[in-house]
Amino acid sequence: MDVPHKIDIDQFRYNLEDVRIAKYPLDHRDQSKLLFYDRGRISQHSFSGLTGIIPENAMLVFNNTRVIQARLKFRKETGAGIEIFCLEPHDPAEYQKAFTATGSCSWKCLVGNMRKWKSGPLLLSSVVNGHEIILEAVVGERSRENMTIHFHWNSEVVTFGEIIETAGSTPIPPYLKRESEEIDRERYQTIYKRDPGSVAAPTAGLHFTEEVIRQIREQGIRTAEITLHVGAGTFVPVKEDDARDHPMHAEQVSVPLEFLKQWAGHPGGLIAVGTTTTRSLESLYWLGVKLTEGLNMVHSKLDLRQWENEQLPQGVSLSESLDALIKYCRAQELDHVQFSTRLMIVPGYKFRSVNGLITNFHLPGSTLLLLIAALIGEDWKKVYDYALEHQFRFLSYGDSSLLLPAGN
Repeated sequence: MDVPHKIDIDQFRYNLEDVRIAKYPLDHRDQSKLLFYDRGRISQHSFSGLTGIIPENAMLVFNNTRVIQARLKFRKETGAGIEIFCLEPHDPAEYQKAFTATGSCSWKCLVGNMRKWKSGPLLLSSVVNGHEIILEAVVGERSRENMTIHFHWNSEVVTFGEIIETAGSTPIPPYLKRESEEIDRERYQTIYKRDPGSVAAPTAGLHFTEEVIRQIREQGIRTAEITLHVGAGTFVPVKEDDARDHPMHAEQVSVPLEFLKQWAGHPGGLIAVGTTTTRSLESLYWLGVKLTEGLNMVHSKLDLRQWENEQLPQGVSLSESLDALIKYCRAQELDHVQFSTRLMIVPGYKFRSVNGLITNFHLPGSTLLLLIAALIGEDWKKVYDYALEHQFRFLSYGDSSLLLPAGN
């Protein structure tokens, strides 16, 4: 294999003024602008008219993750505020078990104003489903990226999921430069949210309404759902001059066996709703490649490491990959494929699963913008110039785009 070329992150920056960042959502989700990039041609639409430009025989794939109220704000007796940002469960490590835990559990967290937390537990009082709850937080193990926080509370009835849903606040992105508000509890979620676990929204899905979904169904456009729990790493900028030196964060994915079978029999292409869905679908392909190679992967440790895809055989077809995944599920008696991925999609990457992408407009020099550049090449500059010139709103609460690369 050829030695990977350096990716100069400065080539993926553009001037984004603060005024172009949407600080709040529009009153109506589907009234956002929609930029349509169709193999080099650009046009402007309203998101409410999405179904009119979806390619024939396309299947839309959604990420049904649910954003959790991950920010817990404690206050010491001295008055110092300390925020604990729950990233992912540690003990129990499975999301469902962590959210249904009673009495105690542990999470990997970020802690704001840690220097003020010298020792001892922090306490947070709240009323959850009529129960007066005292949540205690104790510092555990530390790593470079985060620390483990042990939570204890005075109830064997109230679950941790109920506590953070009541006492926590919405983890809106730091670039909004404001505190979360009540509107964010609803609008920083997709209308098809299901499985809790994300600390950032799959923002491409924020534009969908019941009406748009109804139109999709009426036109016979196929749909499917997967789950990728979006981590805080999605906001980490690429600080290295060479983007290939950026350590990509891991995210947890769950994909139903029924979807794999549906995908294997689908005659058209897939349009991913969001970069998280794109990452999931492309990771699935490479996991299937690993299985065709007979690599020993235990279900509980199924994963794709950063750049591992570059070391795998490049000639495996999508149908062969999907067949291997389906056989694996049947052999293991699984109804879902669950795995962790550190796949980083950068310019030069060849897409194996995704034929189009619905997505918002991303930060300069981010891994998400690198993914866009991988999909449509140098035309990403043309797309972003058009969006800036035509007053599109940027980032999480901003406007949308449908990108169809050449060759699809």
